[in-house]
Amino acid sequence: MSEVRPEFRYTEEHEWAALMADGVIRVGITDHAQNLLGDIVYVELPPVGASAAAMQPIGTIESVKTVSDLFSPVDGIVARVNESLHAMPEAVNEQPYEAGWLVEIRPAGDPSEAMQRLLTAEQYRGALDLLP
Repeated sequence: MSEVRPEFRYTEEHEWAALMADGVIRVGITDHAQNLLGDIVYVELPPVGASAAAMQPIGTIESVKTVSDLFSPVDGIVARVNESLHAMPEAVNEQPYEAGWLVEIRPAGDPSEAMQRLLTAEQYRGALDLLP
């Protein structure tokens, strides 16, 4: 069973979002997503300052199996990218909720409101249960 952390919010596209102390939202892919993708070999992330639109692609993630889009969970501006993934993309597989985070986005509006629009851990678990 994939790990779903109760303190995070989620998208139906299998991204997680965590509200950080400084008001940015840290984004990564879920444990379920990294399991489906297999060994991650490359991550293409947007530049700092790029616009992010909720549920629109902001980059790609490449595994030995496929290339998938990465989606922004919120509207905003990319405040930071995880540069270490260029040299160590496998961190997404090894620690999807820690060292394998992808970007931090400064939301366009209230960060708490942006988070409320996302799935709770319970809702995300329910969505996973419906998958074939």
